[in-house]
Amino acid sequence: MQQQVPSISQTTEAKTSFWHDPDRLAVFYQALALAVVILVGYYLFTNTLTNLERQNIATGFGFFGKEAAFEIGESLISYSAADTYARALLAGVLNTLKVAVIGVILTVVLGTIVGIARLSSNWLVSRTAAVYTEVLQDIPVLLQLFFWYAVFYEILPSPRQAVNPFPGVFLSNRGMVVGVPEAHPVHIWMLTAFVAGCIVVWMLRRWARKRQEETGRIFPVFRTSVAVLPALPALAWVIGGAPTAMDVPELRGFNFVGGINFSPEFAALLLGLVLYTAAFVAEIVRAGIQSVSHGQTEAAMSLGLRPGKVLQLVILPQALRVIVPPLTSQMLNLTKNSSLAVAIGYPDFVSVANTTINQTGQAIEGIAMIMAVYLFFSLTTSAFMNWYNKKVKLVER
Repeated sequence: MQQQVPSISQTTEAKTSFWHDPDRLAVFYQALALAVVILVGYYLFTNTLTNLERQNIATGFGFFGKEAAFEIGESLISYSAADTYARALLAGVLNTLKVAVIGVILTVVLGTIVGIARLSSNWLVSRTAAVYTEVLQDIPVLLQLFFWYAVFYEILPSPRQAVNPFPGVFLSNRGMVVGVPEAHPVHIWMLTAFVAGCIVVWMLRRWARKRQEETGRIFPVFRTSVAVLPALPALAWVIGGAPTAMDVPELRGFNFVGGINFSPEFAALLLGLVLYTAAFVAEIVRAGIQSVSHGQTEAAMSLGLRPGKVLQLVILPQALRVIVPPLTSQMLNLTKNSSLAVAIGYPDFVSVANTTINQTGQAIEGIAMIMAVYLFFSLTTSAFMNWYNKKVKLVER
């Protein structure tokens, strides 16, 4: 009779105990850690509820529908003290979003220019860019915000003696007022035409890339885009009757009326954040460009490409894979640093939420909303930059 011999796996399972199996131990420790986190969270939650009940503080977001009874200096939506807390918080979110979006765009543009300037062969240009990055990186951003805020209030004159550098533009200690075209229905058509132009440029770029891969012939996408993007809105403007009426600011009483007003708080916050963050972005751009082998630049120039084409077609596509990840961190830093606006009186979301907490006593809900808003901004920015990073990464065969 043939004797059955146990397999190797059966022998191993029989000999390995629970405390010596790394897979089982890993599951056990993770379950233990999760249980500890749940218990600590339950203790903190119940303890907080008990303390709030002892102090007769109601929990929840029922205060959203109550009258806010405080003013907000500037807002993208119509708001008054008679509106609810929910609308006040929405105004604060939009103010933070305005600073973050405009600041990120200006920071990327300025940082890229300064980063490329640091590599210039011109001694004066490269040294000026180096001094800019070294000085602004080493000064805390809060001090820079105070400096620009003081510039607007201490150096600029009152509205009656406002500086008028260009027609329709006035600078005073009340901020910057700029004349804008009066509202007209044709502006909607101009915006629609611009969006259509962006779609045309996107399709044209895809076609040009495919054509270049198949035939090797380069289509001037950039010059065509520069011609198409303003041409379509201009055509819509002409067809719509070419309205030229302007909303020019006029001095009435103690301040200007009309146009668009950028408050000193907003201008100081935007300048401080953009100049500070752009210094770091410049270093990221410089490091990304220098990560590309100089031999590739020499090879591209030996093919007869001009310096601009070498930068556009050879250097930047390879440098972007180094630039994009740390650039994402700087975008997040700018958004989070916008919470310092409360120091100079700009009504961002943190400022509005703090006022709401002081008036309602809903500290936990207020802090939770601040955390949720900045978490949403950070995750949205990270998701977009991760998508862009995958799009521009080099495809290896």
